[in-house]
Amino acid sequence: MSIAAQTLQPPSKTLMFMEARAIHELGAFLGALPLLSLAPKGDGHPVLVLPGLVASDTSTRPLRSFLKGRGYAVSGWGQGRNMGLREGVQNAMQDLVHELSDTHGRKISLVGWSLGGLYARQLAKLMPDHVRSVITLGSPFAGSPKATNAWRVYEMASGRRADEDDGRFGGALEQTPPVPTTAIFSRTDGICAWQGCMEKSSATSESIEVESSHCGMGHHPAVVYAVADRLAQPEGAWKPFDRGSWRSFVYPDPNR
Repeated sequence: MSIAAQTLQPPSKTLMFMEARAIHELGAFLGALPLLSLAPKGDGHPVLVLPGLVASDTSTRPLRSFLKGRGYAVSGWGQGRNMGLREGVQNAMQDLVHELSDTHGRKISLVGWSLGGLYARQLAKLMPDHVRSVITLGSPFAGSPKATNAWRVYEMASGRRADEDDGRFGGALEQTPPVPTTAIFSRTDGICAWQGCMEKSSATSESIEVESSHCGMGHHPAVVYAVADRLAQPEGAWKPFDRGSWRSFVYPDPNR
């Protein structure tokens, strides 16, 4: 991890208090459904959606329902609340990836919100032959584990130190998975330092910036559209997100 990444600080208290706007973002999602219906449809491949810290599949239901309507075989993680990488969690996720891939006879895409995105990245590193793509939503993989306003909650929930490395689960978090990878982040994220949620740009990896809260990212209309757009990429023919035309007004240049 670079010195810059190690010195990242958590978002300000002002941004943290602004997380309350997540409720309004859910309302915006419901109001935007007619427009979101213009998002590209999928090819039916399986998609596993992983929730954030102390959240369950209930939190990802709006996103999963939308993706199901776009033609994907969508699954939640089925482990109740995400209380961190407790005993058995990793094995259960790997078993689920195998099950979904074998059942559908295809590679699966992983969409992870916050802590769920960290899981998605590591699963793709461990099981690249079963994973088609990875999309993370506000996941702090490139900064210090304490550059968030949730690290104490993680420690209490999981019983582990936030900065505790587990080399058995895919190695270094900041290392890009060996599959097409998209990191969606927001500079107004009130939970995680946005700089730590950005992916290095390459032929198969990118960052997409949105203007969203952290707690509303899983149902923010701009995020939902971007997820659908990325999942619709043909397998083996992935291209970076196109910010041209109207999209430039919705999606800021992440490298500005």
